[in-house]
Amino acid sequence: MSDLAWSTWDYAVTGGWVMVPMILGSIAMWALILERLRAFARLSADDLEAPAALAVIGGAPVPPGRLGLRRLVLERFVAARTGRAAIDRAVLRHVTERARRQLRSRLPVIGALAGVAPLLGLLGTVLGMIETFQVISVFGTSNARAMAGGISVALITTETGLLIAIPGLFVSGALARKAKRLESGLDEFSLALDRSLREQIRSTDLMEAAS
Repeated sequence: MSDLAWSTWDYAVTGGWVMVPMILGSIAMWALILERLRAFARLSADDLEAPAALAVIGGAPVPPGRLGLRRLVLERFVAARTGRAAIDRAVLRHVTERARRQLRSRLPVIGALAGVAPLLGLLGTVLGMIETFQVISVFGTSNARAMAGGISVALITTETGLLIAIPGLFVSGALARKAKRLESGLDEFSLALDRSLREQIRSTDLMEAAS
């Protein structure tokens, strides 16, 4: 095992058992971050234009292309629509809300994992200080080596918690802003489709009134 690996292992062991949930939480947080980054990159790569989508509402097939957020919503709508514009408006709202939930998925968990890391670090700090005071009560302040163990636990856990939380909170905020931008574009797209459905309802009502 390399010196770096041994050093990292010693660092984690010195921090005590609090390091275990912090490290596991950090791994889970970054796994979710990478999953969201891939998902946002896929959902952002959309080449479906509004006129093509409106043509699909009128009965044209979904044109081929990259599966982005707008195309995903449109394909779900086409698969679930009934052909009755009044009902299809409710279908459109449902698939849009489903896509919105998909955008927000896992973001609260990422934020929670980033936020809990410094709290676990603070717990480690308290445990380290308790250990230090226990040593002082037995040996006094003359045994610096014994006191160093508790102080090391306090400092290492605090540092680890901050090292996990700072980038985690930064990336969590960036992902939330990206999700909000995608939601804004989704809302505009959904409104354009909803207007088309409303026009279909209006046209149907006029035809029925004329007959």
